[in-house]
Amino acid sequence: MPLLSTAFGEELRRRRLDAGLSLTALSAAVHYSKAQLSKVERGIKAPSRDLVRLCDAALRADGALIARGAASIAAAPVGSGSGGIDEEEWTMQLSPDGPSWFQPAGRRQAVSAGAASLLRLQMGGQGPVSPAAGVGMLEASRSLFTHYRRLGQSVEPGFLLPGLIAQTHTLRELSAHTDGGTRQELLALGSRYAEYVGWLVQESGDDQAALWWTQRAVDLATASGDRDLGGYALVRRALVTLYQDDAEQTVALAQRAQNGALPPRIRGLAAQREAQGHALTGDRDACLRALDRARGFFARQDDSPGALVIGSMHLPDSVGMVTGWCLVDLGRPGEAAEELDRQLALVSDDALRTRVRYGVRRALAYAASGQIDQACALTEPLLDGVAAVRSATVTIDLRRLARALARYPDHPSVRQLGPRLGTLSCFPVS
Repeated sequence: MPLLSTAFGEELRRRRLDAGLSLTALSAAVHYSKAQLSKVERGIKAPSRDLVRLCDAALRADGALIARGAASIAAAPVGSGSGGIDEEEWTMQLSPDGPSWFQPAGRRQAVSAGAASLLRLQMGGQGPVSPAAGVGMLEASRSLFTHYRRLGQSVEPGFLLPGLIAQTHTLRELSAHTDGGTRQELLALGSRYAEYVGWLVQESGDDQAALWWTQRAVDLATASGDRDLGGYALVRRALVTLYQDDAEQTVALAQRAQNGALPPRIRGLAAQREAQGHALTGDRDACLRALDRARGFFARQDDSPGALVIGSMHLPDSVGMVTGWCLVDLGRPGEAAEELDRQLALVSDDALRTRVRYGVRRALAYAASGQIDQACALTEPLLDGVAAVRSATVTIDLRRLARALARYPDHPSVRQLGPRLGTLSCFPVS
């Protein structure tokens, strides 16, 4: 939310005058009206997040205006503890006419809640599993995981989560009845399922559940002997804090994940996340340094054939795309639009969720740079995809785009786009 701040208005006016700019000149630079800027300077109107960033860049404040204008947001807890949950029982209800739900509970808790009185299907799972059956299950589950990730690009999370949760449970339980080598591989694959569940849960709008699943992924990976996923979990937690606009926590978590003992890919993903955190504070130099580190880490990654990819597998140039993303938050929308144009041309048409995510940010960049017709032209073909993937994180940028376009209510393209854009912006986010 915008923060009413006389102090911000005074600082904005001081820096504008020091730069020798009139209100009219600053208005032209940031594409906000002169009247609105005047109200902000006088403390009558709260500055929006985007206006703060654009003014910071236009006046070369190097993050000082962002720091002055930022709202005080309490950091969400990102502890790694499981909260003492005994995971013997996983309860899931699937309803054809209403919402489905998932609930972890200890066995005693389930019995005390009356679960013993429910009609239950006994699935067995007590006897040993032959080595051939264990290997067969592993191969099938690995192939299935790849298909789930592809489906996740084109359908909303609710369609996939029940199957993914059930598969995670199956791998966890099956591992207890197989030999050592296969057991470790089953647990490792189960950890990847759990991590993907965490991402889709965040896409559904539940940050706390996303963190819970991320911790389950770390637990499974540790049980398999793989401690690297614990480093990637920091990158995932940093994504939660990024969307909460908590730049300090985002940078801190991402820096912890650049430990020299971790694989280059995880360190590269962490450096990218650090860059996004620096962009939130307007620190362009720190952002670009982190992006340079990310590119160096990715150049050293091991691209073993058949290996499961950690992080997005749909970005041909991950650092380039994140650079475009960061330039929006750095208040450089013109540069951002050019970079995102280049990067989106490389993304496959099948990667719908990826195209929607970065496509909305590209449209936001064009809107922030005052190119309203182009912003609307880019947004309109994205809206079917927005409705299909139902992403809470995409909705955050979609709302920013809707606010940016709302400043031009009489523009024909905005009037045509407005009703549906407003409806899709109502998707709940945590």
